[in-house]
Amino acid sequence: MISEQDILNDQSGGAESSRSSELSSPSSAKEVRHLAPLWHNRDFMLLWSSQLLSSVGSEVSLLAFPLLVLGITHSAIQAGLVGALRSLPFALLCLPAGAFIDRWDRKRVMLICDTGRALALGSIPVALWLGRLGLLQLCLVALVEGTLMTFFSVAQIACLPHVVPKAQIPAASAQNQVIDSTSWTLGPFLGGFLYGVGHAVPFLTDAISYVCSVLSIFLMHARFQEGRTEEPRKIWYEIGEGLLWLWREHVLRFLALLTLGLVFPTVGFTLILIVLAQDLHATPLAIGMLFASGGVGSIAGAVLSGPLQKRFAVGPLTIGAAWVWAVSWLALAVAPNLWVLGVANGVSFIVVPVFYSVQSSYRLIVIPDHLQGRVQSVFRLLSLGSMPLGLALAGLLIQWIGPAQTVVLLFVPQALIALFATLNRRLRAIPSLSDLARKDLE
Repeated sequence: MISEQDILNDQSGGAESSRSSELSSPSSAKEVRHLAPLWHNRDFMLLWSSQLLSSVGSEVSLLAFPLLVLGITHSAIQAGLVGALRSLPFALLCLPAGAFIDRWDRKRVMLICDTGRALALGSIPVALWLGRLGLLQLCLVALVEGTLMTFFSVAQIACLPHVVPKAQIPAASAQNQVIDSTSWTLGPFLGGFLYGVGHAVPFLTDAISYVCSVLSIFLMHARFQEGRTEEPRKIWYEIGEGLLWLWREHVLRFLALLTLGLVFPTVGFTLILIVLAQDLHATPLAIGMLFASGGVGSIAGAVLSGPLQKRFAVGPLTIGAAWVWAVSWLALAVAPNLWVLGVANGVSFIVVPVFYSVQSSYRLIVIPDHLQGRVQSVFRLLSLGSMPLGLALAGLLIQWIGPAQTVVLLFVPQALIALFATLNRRLRAIPSLSDLARKDLE
């Protein structure tokens, strides 16, 4: 059996050893035991509150974009084009963004990105008021917003270990899941409501949310990375360095594959859920409430993430979350009515923030700071980069074999990767996140 210290040594390497020696004094350990509550951390509260507002704003404009394009062009194809332009930069730039984030000043990148997003989104209300809004401008705004979002999101993840002490990373990661869950729940509703008030209002709201983000980040005192001493090298070499580091870390490499194995088969859940609901004679209102159950479940999972991370070790919690993810997905195929389908959907979303939170915390603890951007970008690419192919696959399977059979078929890869996780002894041996952080301080 591999010991906990073997796991730590295997995952953290020289950078972790150096951090351990820096924080091994008795006074440092005493400070950790007397850490102030996370909500007393001024910098974290500025970051968390601004990103909650900004994330809700992004979901608001995400719904309003296709509505506005359809209203202007009456073309679903052109609406799809604008949506594709907004998501395309992530697939193309995620890995280079990670390398640049490890090279550049992360705080400055975040300030520039949200300033640019505020200007881009703010140009839409101005053009509407002037009566000059066209498809070309909407395409450019979508492309700019998607590009800046890619860089900002990687920098935001990488900066967290410099905003909160390592011992509080699990709690901070859990609170970040609250941001995602809340925005998924409130954003679409607010987007539809604000678009009804006025076509320009959702985009103005999103632009204001980015201005708030810029002001909050500017007021933060924390430095967002360690000092850099190495000379910049060719960008593709630096990307390869991050990929090679990840490949050599057994557990992190497996977690990347586990994430891909769970996310790829389920990215088409929206289309599948709509068709399943329609087969049960659901009204549009009932379908909306059905999706709201997922939002409620996601918020519940975000609230549970912190206590679960304190109670269970990383390995068992990750394995348990993977099985709940897979089995709750399968329940969608056998739901006899809309009520059961709603419960199954809610339960399936409870586990999502739990799974992502424990993984995010573990990565933030074990990845060296100078590689944070590159390694985190790989995980984000695996999680979100597979969306176009997954959506296409879901549509084809629904057309060929039906929605319930599609759910069953897509359950197979999820169950297999969950089984592999259960059999992975190195993953099972990882201690709790609090123990990982504490071992650097003893």
